[in-house]
Amino acid sequence: MKLKFTKMQGCGNDYIYFDCFNQKVNDPEQLSIRLSDRRYGIGGDGVILICPSSVADAQMRMFNKDGSEGKMCGNGIRCVGKYLYDNNIAKKNTIAVETLSGVKILKVFAKDGKATILTVNMGEPEFDPKKIPVNINLNKVINYKANFGGKDYKITCVSMGNPHCVVFCKDINSLNLEKIGPQFENSKLFPEKINTEFVEIINEKKLNMRVWERGSGETLACGTGASAAVVAAILNGFCNKNEEIEVKLKGGILRIVYTGDEVYMSGSAEKVYEGVVEV
Repeated sequence: MKLKFTKMQGCGNDYIYFDCFNQKVNDPEQLSIRLSDRRYGIGGDGVILICPSSVADAQMRMFNKDGSEGKMCGNGIRCVGKYLYDNNIAKKNTIAVETLSGVKILKVFAKDGKATILTVNMGEPEFDPKKIPVNINLNKVINYKANFGGKDYKITCVSMGNPHCVVFCKDINSLNLEKIGPQFENSKLFPEKINTEFVEIINEKKLNMRVWERGSGETLACGTGASAAVVAAILNGFCNKNEEIEVKLKGGILRIVYTGDEVYMSGSAEKVYEGVVEV
């Protein structure tokens, strides 16, 4: 079977996108494992299916490179919005995309008929440890001391559709994430594993961040992670609500605003190339 795909990236977060309006993709879990390999496959952080929806302009299904399905992907959903806009599936300034975390609304900024920057309403953060989930008996996990790999860290936990653990530290570039990341991801504190953001405060409007994603390892960027980092920074008094916070990641820059109710994330979305793969 030959499948058409589009390789797209947002802030360096690259996925393999399949338009399921016109073709059927079977067993996306195994397909993601095979195609995400950067030596023997196409290469990417995973596979995203763009499917018809009865409640939105399209449905997004996202699979990590280990085959596990994610509920939400901030950089991925911007690329879905660009695909829908550029291919005249939803040629409008506001696009609705169904995810496992609910319907998300995107605002499109276009140039020469192509979407370039998209702002996503990421929704309301979830702080209840039972719903994130985190095995800590508190109302909220903010600046909580926990041990990972024999070392104490101060963690703040929040869900932005996906579970996140945010750690504020200095000199994030010196961190050995290949060692530290799995210690967080596989900790008994996180029954569904966890995405972990290591964040350095530059000033009240700028953050540097590295991310270890469950099922994928260290990636160049994570939209839900950047959103969680800003929310955590505000909860810990480093930044302010209703102000645009710049989050610098390995793959580029995302701009986040947390109103106290909802989180808005803005960033670019780019098509890398189109192709056909035989499976």
